[in-house]
Amino acid sequence: MKAWTVHACLTAILSVSSSAYAATDLKIYAASSMTNAIDEIVQKFEHKYDVSVTSVYGGSSSIARQITNGAPADIFISANTKWMDYLVDSGVIPRDSVTNLVHNRLVVIAPKSSDTVSFNFSDLNAWQQVLEGQRLALGNPMSVPAGMYAKESLTHLGIWKALERQIAPAKNVRMALALVERGEAPLGIVYQTDAQLSNKVKIVGELADNSHTAIIYPAAIVKDSTESKQLFEYLQSSDAQQVFAQYGFQ
Repeated sequence: MKAWTVHACLTAILSVSSSAYAATDLKIYAASSMTNAIDEIVQKFEHKYDVSVTSVYGGSSSIARQITNGAPADIFISANTKWMDYLVDSGVIPRDSVTNLVHNRLVVIAPKSSDTVSFNFSDLNAWQQVLEGQRLALGNPMSVPAGMYAKESLTHLGIWKALERQIAPAKNVRMALALVERGEAPLGIVYQTDAQLSNKVKIVGELADNSHTAIIYPAAIVKDSTESKQLFEYLQSSDAQQVFAQYGFQ
């Protein structure tokens, strides 16, 4: 009888401990372009609040679909408003829980060792001379926000149709960056924040802000809890904003 009682008590204690841990083990799903900034912010948050946080990164479209299929996200940060709206329209996230967190900019990059310098982005011949029949790396323009912004910008410049067949569509912006880093593409279009993290590429110019939709990163609480609200508020704090600024977010 006593042995059974001890076993039952231990089971109950372990169950309570497991539940308590699970309640403070947060999961933040974020666009891959936020990897470095979120990693640092999460580290600061964990140290300050003694709450465990797991970060999951990927393309915003992929993450949004994972969340609609039941992925255990507590907070989601998208690289554009489209995929946040997708979750709102799907009834997964309430509209009033969404807030715009930071902004970014779009730049054209080339391998560090390349002779390419800044050129007129509205001049199709200039693009062709640099590409020399090779690929232009960018996120998949059908689903990846960075690629969607790039398509908007090149369409605005009147050269998208001519360059479309030379696009090397990547699953996310970090993969597009990697193609240029490895010299597999002579040019790429990525976020400024990604470009400035790499010592293997150089920025040859910036695509005008008025040539594409504003690059906004909306964030939202997916699973409401005291801890998720705590983390959500911390993402908007001056401490977190300083980290975002350090990595080039505006």
